[in-house]
Amino acid sequence: MRLCDEVEALIDGVPYVSANLANVSALINERFDRLNWAGFYVMKEGKLVLSSFQGKVACVEIKIGRGVCGTAVERDETLVVDDVHKFPTHIACDSASNSEIVIPIHLGDEIFGVLDIDSPEFARFSLADKEELEAAVKVIEKFLPDMR
Repeated sequence: MRLCDEVEALIDGVPYVSANLANVSALINERFDRLNWAGFYVMKEGKLVLSSFQGKVACVEIKIGRGVCGTAVERDETLVVDDVHKFPTHIACDSASNSEIVIPIHLGDEIFGVLDIDSPEFARFSLADKEELEAAVKVIEKFLPDMR
């Protein structure tokens, strides 16, 4: 089963944002190998705030334009970073992370938050991973208006 189909099966009819994000984090953590963090940051008061995740403790707030997450929001695009240590403004929440993918999540025309996934392996995320994770985010976006 494709990840986007699994995400839809998990969240369809479930009206709770935090429960859905928690389950999607767990699903991604189970489905993808060589990860050390998978989760979400949501927009609150003009910054990204930690939400549901699987992994080690993480940064609580991220300013827009800072780190991979904040830059993905600023640019409103998916970022795949093969070596986070070479990324300007990288925020080292976990020094074991070496590569990262961040995908913005939209609610209407606004950015709701991001899906953030880290790996201890350099260049962990392929084009196929990017496409699969972007498709999963599209499913989340489809159901977000019905969640509270």
